[in-house]
Amino acid sequence: MRTPSAALTPLSDALDILRGLARPVAPETIALAAAAGRIAAVTILTPEDRPSAATALRDGFAVEAAAIAGASSYAPVLLPRSPSWIEAGAPLPETADALLPAEGLEGRSAVAEAGAGDGIRGRGEDFSRGDAILEAGERIGPLHLLALAGAGIDAIEIRRPRLRLVVTGAPERDALSPMLAALIGEAGAETETVAAPDEPDAIAAAIRAGSADAVLVLGGTGYGRSDRSAEGLARAGRIHAHGLALRPGETAAIGAADGRPVLLLPGRPDAALAVYLALGRPLIAALAGALPPPIQRAPLLRKISSGIGLSEIVYLRRRAHGVEPLGGADLPLRRLVGTEGAVLVPPEREGYPEGTEIEVLPL
Repeated sequence: MRTPSAALTPLSDALDILRGLARPVAPETIALAAAAGRIAAVTILTPEDRPSAATALRDGFAVEAAAIAGASSYAPVLLPRSPSWIEAGAPLPETADALLPAEGLEGRSAVAEAGAGDGIRGRGEDFSRGDAILEAGERIGPLHLLALAGAGIDAIEIRRPRLRLVVTGAPERDALSPMLAALIGEAGAETETVAAPDEPDAIAAAIRAGSADAVLVLGGTGYGRSDRSAEGLARAGRIHAHGLALRPGETAAIGAADGRPVLLLPGRPDAALAVYLALGRPLIAALAGALPPPIQRAPLLRKISSGIGLSEIVYLRRRAHGVEPLGGADLPLRRLVGTEGAVLVPPEREGYPEGTEIEVLPL
């Protein structure tokens, strides 16, 4: 077991250990309607041209544009036969390449012209066969659902990690698990939340129970008399690191039990959120095979001061012209709940001056 005076594990080393313990979960096939927010397990290609034939964008008469060139009310063009009326969304006859509005035809005479392609969607204009709609590892968003449905796809393979969140201590002290469960859901995973008393055997049993792909233990990571989570992890499996060079979150720990990664998060809100952002979210990404999210950058509106030797999470609030630092360790709840992002200050930096464009971790 680690003592308070033992050396802290650098965050980069902790990340390497945790990612080494995580393996992408097996893919599963779900209905497209349930896929929003999940992580695609495979790249999705359009199976065929969409539309498969020229299609009407509006109601009108299907015509050959060259046959009515120059038509007007002063110079009507008599057609050899009455053109077909086509409803919006219906395919056009093969000989037609334009759509003439209803007012453009009087009897069998065209009294307006239409250029080739007017009012129609050509074959393959939406998607050509083999177009990539979604890359493996992408998070499935609302517009992906539109594209997939438009391509005729109604089921998709995803990776959906399942996490077990073990809350230690008395139930009335749990104010954090709803927030963590929501953040885990936004990362594309599912959560089962269970409570365990501050007893090593009970914590060990809760870690080993169930069939989750990874376990998060909330609370009891410090060195007080009632902090028994690290001892519980040691009994359930193995501790790889206890005490991280991360502020806030120094008492966090990582390990494994029954082949599953285990992450211990401190019970203080600012520290629990910091450890989740620095380690929990990357763990879920590794389990889901997720691609790195797009980098978001913004200028600092005030300087950030940080100590050398520790990675530090500083919480941010977005403003019109940049981001305002709110603080990190020991941040009061009234300020923490205004957080809209964070920055991870590396251990070799003493902070950032005002105006620096920083990478923002979204919340």
